[in-house]
Amino acid sequence: GLAWPKERGSFFLVEVVLRKLGRKAGKQRGRAVQGRLLRAPRKGAVVVIEFPDGLHEYVTTPVRRILRLAGKDVYYLQTANSRYRLEIRSGDAVMVEAPVAK
Repeated sequence: GLAWPKERGSFFLVEVVLRKLGRKAGKQRGRAVQGRLLRAPRKGAVVVIEFPDGLHEYVTTPVRRILRLAGKDVYYLQTANSRYRLEIRSGDAVMVEAPVAK
């Protein structure tokens, strides 16, 4: 179903596309970062994407919020200073930390 996983999970070889959103996306607007997801989106942690050359990485600032489109492998991330759209292109589903109930 649509329930969040109760615990964080692991994943392997997840190919993603990360696109910066917003008015101030500047030169990043329309330019997508494609590569392998090394660290899953999780509140308080950075997202790390390895470029296909294996020599470079794209690292975001710590994640504040994570939203997922229902029934799709598309996530919207808000970090300390940016917003991103993360689309899973291939590989296992990304598991994120369950939201804390208050």
